[in-house]
Amino acid sequence: MVGAYDDRDGKIWMDGKLVEWRAANVHILTHALHYASSVFEGERAYGGKIFLSRKHSERLHFSAGMMEFEIPWSVDQIEAAKYEVLKVNGLTDAYVRAVAFRGAGPDMGVSSARNPVRLAIAAWEWGNYYGDAKFKGAKLDISKWRRPSPETIPTAAKAAGLYMICTMSKHAAEAKGCSDAIFFDYRGYVAEATGANVFFVKDGEVHTPLPDAILNGLTRQTVIGMLKERGVTVRERHIMPEEMEGFEQCWLTGSAAEVTPVGQIGDYTFEVGALTREIAEAYEKLVRA
Repeated sequence: MVGAYDDRDGKIWMDGKLVEWRAANVHILTHALHYASSVFEGERAYGGKIFLSRKHSERLHFSAGMMEFEIPWSVDQIEAAKYEVLKVNGLTDAYVRAVAFRGAGPDMGVSSARNPVRLAIAAWEWGNYYGDAKFKGAKLDISKWRRPSPETIPTAAKAAGLYMICTMSKHAAEAKGCSDAIFFDYRGYVAEATGANVFFVKDGEVHTPLPDAILNGLTRQTVIGMLKERGVTVRERHIMPEEMEGFEQCWLTGSAAEVTPVGQIGDYTFEVGALTREIAEAYEKLVRA
């Protein structure tokens, strides 16, 4: 599948029915477009099976709840819709995107309680999120922005508004020849990349930021489980930026990124070591099982 994302063949599930890809439109006064009242999920399918599909659907409902709206389709209905989208588009290996949002309605201001909640699900073929960085190690910038406090925004939700500074940071990183950017949080601790969690290795142990102000990614949780099954000590904790100088290996995790080695963050460098390669390969086998 090639071309702009609004000009492709295929079908997208919208509000309970399949529509032609090019006709999957919303009104310009859709509330989510103006006020970011939107939550979403990104998922990978291999061999016609969506990895952790139900957990993603459950998290979509959870995120909507944190945004104080209710999705009018159950988890079971969302599950059926996702597989319907794969089938009608003839896809087995694909990226699946579900998005729930407040649409256009009688309210057009910050308040939108009377507007309908809409749901759309699309799927398309998508290769490595970081291109060849998946094999040689991604180069990351350090963002000038900070991940916000949970007291200012629902950081546990996978919500569109949380990604505004992600887009800005990724653009800045790409302008410097980097694949992505790492955020520090509002306290100055190492947080996450623009769409992925981060892990570090030192002396055979793995260190990863405590998810108290960032999304506790499903891929992150899966990889922690894989490491513990292998007897690897995983320390979820606050990590100061200067600690990166002493870490030997680094990788990112996310539904799109999967497990991507990191070779550099700012001036700090890392090797694509044995544990990084082992976990990346094991994860690839797991999602294809």
